[in-house]
Amino acid sequence: MEEISQTNMELAYSLVDSSRVSTFLISILLIVYGSFRSLNMDQEEKERLQREEKDNALSGPPPGNAQPAENGNVHSIDATQAMFLPIGASFSLLVMFFFFDSMQMVFAVCTAVLATVAFAFLLLPMCQYLLRPCSSGTKISFGCCGRFTSAEIMSFCLSVMLVFLWVMTGHWLLMDALAMGLCVTMIAFVRLPSLKVSTLLLTGLLIYDVFWVFFSTYIFNANVMVKVATRPADNPVGMMAKKFNLGVARDAPQLSLPGKLIFPSMHNAGHFSMLGLGDIVMPGLLLCFVMRYDNYKRQQTDTLAPAPILPPNSLSQKVTYFHCSLIGYFVGLLTATVSSEVYKNAQPALLYLVPFTLLPLLLMAYLKGDLRRMWHEPFIKSTQNKYMEV
Repeated sequence: MEEISQTNMELAYSLVDSSRVSTFLISILLIVYGSFRSLNMDQEEKERLQREEKDNALSGPPPGNAQPAENGNVHSIDATQAMFLPIGASFSLLVMFFFFDSMQMVFAVCTAVLATVAFAFLLLPMCQYLLRPCSSGTKISFGCCGRFTSAEIMSFCLSVMLVFLWVMTGHWLLMDALAMGLCVTMIAFVRLPSLKVSTLLLTGLLIYDVFWVFFSTYIFNANVMVKVATRPADNPVGMMAKKFNLGVARDAPQLSLPGKLIFPSMHNAGHFSMLGLGDIVMPGLLLCFVMRYDNYKRQQTDTLAPAPILPPNSLSQKVTYFHCSLIGYFVGLLTATVSSEVYKNAQPALLYLVPFTLLPLLLMAYLKGDLRRMWHEPFIKSTQNKYMEV
């Protein structure tokens, strides 16, 4: 009995460890912030189109039957891409597993470039706030590179400085900062158009995660997912310094690529928590979708919507889909953490995150009478019958 009580105490202590708490808080904040950035981008695009329509109305009707263009900066995943994405991810994982040593320079450089752009996007609101009193918002031309505001230039320069510091020091905190930028950028710019596509994508990625964590050892004699995630890359600056016999930066440290978040424990030296970016971004895309749907539903006055099963004034009707999915994400992350502590090995987080976010959402949508509309593309106004059937 005392042994069981001591085991429970150790498990409870591990769950409130600083590394675990940091993982929980940061992952949830990234999803919430990325979803709000996505919603804000939609609002800005809508206001831009309204201004253009107003200008066209003042200057005369546009030629032909002009339709408002969609935001070209975002990418919407369709059903075919959702089904084949786990296959492409598996191929990329195998390439990194077998050819990492020969291609690590390419991986490091590409990651640094992507992280620079992503972190600049993360810093942009802060730079806009700081420069608002002294900037008119006009764009500066850089020739073939395009036109940019002073806030965009400032955020990019700060991002370049942070990436340079990361390359020269390899510090885990800088790597986490770049990983956070990648998370927010992917959640904001990649869209799931419907609940059908969301289900296809998350189900396929669940199978992908379970296979490469649990079953890859039997085929490749190594846990492919864990080995790729934890393998450091040689520093490009250090390799170039050695190649050209430069005295500067010859001892640059190896780089742990920002494909994950790492939080070391403050109380247990050598212990750290790790969460892959896919375990944040993929559920985050679902939460971003339901946040956009919650906002869309508030703006609609459709009296022909199906009647909900639940009473209109019940608590379940007042809870938004985003709140439901966010609570499910937290419970799934907690379950994955407990499982990793109980079994003492790496766990496929999507095995727990996908059911706890997707299943309550499907049930809640059915009870509220929104399942049919959410299952197909709810943001596209259409009178065709194919959007009325599941």
